Amino acid sequence: MTSTMRPPPPAPPRSPTLARSSAPQPPRRRSWRQALRRDWQLYSLAVLPLLFFLVFRYLPMIGNIIAFRRFKPGGSIFGEYWVGLRYFRMFLTDPTFWEVFTNTLVLGTLTLLFCFPLPIVLALLLNEVRARRFKRFVQSVSYLPHFLSIVIVAAMVIQVTSVDGTANQIVRLAGGDAVAFLQQPEWFRTIYVSSEVWQTVGWGTILYLAALTTIDEDLYEAARIDGASRLRQTWHVTLPGIRPTMVTLLILNIGSFLAVGFEKILLLYNPLTYPTADVVSTYLFRMGFQSSNFSYAAAIGLFEAVIGLILVLSANVISRRTVGTSLW
Repeated sequence: MTSTMRPPPPAPPRSPTLARSSAPQPPRRRSWRQALRRDWQLYSLAVLPLLFFLVFRYLPMIGNIIAFRRFKPGGSIFGEYWVGLRYFRMFLTDPTFWEVFTNTLVLGTLTLLFCFPLPIVLALLLNEVRARRFKRFVQSVSYLPHFLSIVIVAAMVIQVTSVDGTANQIVRLAGGDAVAFLQQPEWFRTIYVSSEVWQTVGWGTILYLAALTTIDEDLYEAARIDGASRLRQTWHVTLPGIRPTMVTLLILNIGSFLAVGFEKILLLYNPLTYPTADVVSTYLFRMGFQSSNFSYAAAIGLFEAVIGLILVLSANVISRRTVGTSLW
């Protein structure tokens, strides 16, 4: 006796409306009013920073109009009358401006060459230290100069490099004659860059040490299995792991390339060292506040800002096309 099995009846067709209702729906976007009503406590934290940038960064940009207008102290804050590009032509034909612009480029290049890679090297060295106490001691000693005031740092530099200072005492012990370092133009760049390295390198390692903690330990394990030495692991694992941080900081440093330390240079330089120490920012200070030529100073400052903007945009584009990492 054989039994025949009947196939199950076909399922009734599903209606298109029911199929659409059962399919997963994309999340509904909230309007900005709903987001503000829901997370107003978080948005309120951004009010003070936005006000700070509005009052101290964006509103002062209106004053750039005096670069194109004749400004007289005591008159209108937007200038008396329109002069066009007169002040731009003045500093473009001024040999003193090109001298200070060259000094700015040289000091900016030296600062970037020394102050950018040295924090990376220090972070890599600290990352290899296994003794926690020694590592914390080195970090504390290297961080400390960052918290000193520029005035204190300048005073320390003046004391060390004075005729009776520590540097000249060492020179005398070696059998040489005392040197007035801060009165000789050829020594100013060395002194300035050395003080910048001492003050900023330790603090610059913080971001790199934080980036080093995000690297997966399995990558090091795989490199060790392949027989890679510590130097190979650093080159093929560590440096690629912190590359986004390196590129971001490099772009930011390039953006402030022309804005070398105004306060420190103002405290350290003197008329004897103007040939190598005078930069755009100190030249602006003398033109604006000592000579009361505010329109001329505003034109130079606007030119410097435009150059900085071009440098940031160019560095960002080059980084995005070559490395694949950029700020935006």
